[in-house]
Amino acid sequence: MLRRLNPSPAVRLAGILVALLALPTASGRAGEPSKAAPIPLPGGEGGIGFDDLSFAPTLGKLLIPAGRTGNLDLIDPVTRQIAPLAGFSSQGSFVQGHGEGTTSADFGRGLIFATDRTALKLVVLDPATRGVVAKADLAGSPDYVRWVASTGEIWVTQPDKDRIEIFTLPTSGPPVPAHKEFVAVAGGPESLVVDTQRGRAYTNLWKDKTLAIDLKTRAIAARWPNRCTDSRGIALDARRGLLFAGCAEGKAVVLDLLHDGAVRDTLSAGSGVDIIDYNPRLGHLYLPGGKSETMAILGVSKAGKLTLLSTVKTAHAAHCVVADDHHQAWVCDPGHGRLLLVDDTLPAIE
Repeated sequence: MLRRLNPSPAVRLAGILVALLALPTASGRAGEPSKAAPIPLPGGEGGIGFDDLSFAPTLGKLLIPAGRTGNLDLIDPVTRQIAPLAGFSSQGSFVQGHGEGTTSADFGRGLIFATDRTALKLVVLDPATRGVVAKADLAGSPDYVRWVASTGEIWVTQPDKDRIEIFTLPTSGPPVPAHKEFVAVAGGPESLVVDTQRGRAYTNLWKDKTLAIDLKTRAIAARWPNRCTDSRGIALDARRGLLFAGCAEGKAVVLDLLHDGAVRDTLSAGSGVDIIDYNPRLGHLYLPGGKSETMAILGVSKAGKLTLLSTVKTAHAAHCVVADDHHQAWVCDPGHGRLLLVDDTLPAIE
């Protein structure tokens, strides 16, 4: 019989560390994102027609327009507590698409600005009281709403009218938005992101173009080919000067804002891509495919080169995503009226 040797304390400690590193983490295997975890929403049973989702860093909350439920859901990304804000049009049953109730929201000047697509209203809410404080009529069916801090304005895209409607917000008194003007965007606008650093807003045309609009003059400052057959979502890395376009056919495109919108890279993944998002701290671009029922996580280098890091299984028609500041991506699941939470444990891209 062989004599059994007792290992030294250092050897035992090394063995324990190796064993711990080999175990799966709570969010999946080390270096991999977790499987998408379902997060039910109030009144979501039977489905919700999701569209634009957003995260407000200064508020520290996700803004989730919950369509037909009549709620705008505020979600704490840490505790995952959900606070539904009522006051929007509601509908008893889910219909395919996203044409009911509130479908887009943004935060600025301590207020939330949200659309009500059914009522054709721009709704202003106070997150502190969770109540509606003002409303304004919209001149057309709304898609995206975005707050422009540098001008104190609210921009609402109206693709059915090929334009953006601009509202001003008073600096004192009741915060009732007032119509100011329209910006014509023939062939669009699809999606909207504001770049205060460069004084521009970016939007797509439905076919193969991305536009830069001057925030002050309203002039279309540039038209860039984006190599999309069907342009959809848009996202921004303001620090690196990179703009991302999502293509419905299943592709991401990187445009270089420092070199007149030059295409730096493209990468195909999934199909039925619509609303995309980006985590600037990780350098990760999220590309959900509603038809492929997947979400691709792409790494973005400083030079704008794309790498497929992982693909996560999602759900049928899961076409929209929002990233928070805790390395989490929240994907919409319209058929089940819920969100799918992905914990992104993949390494950051420098």
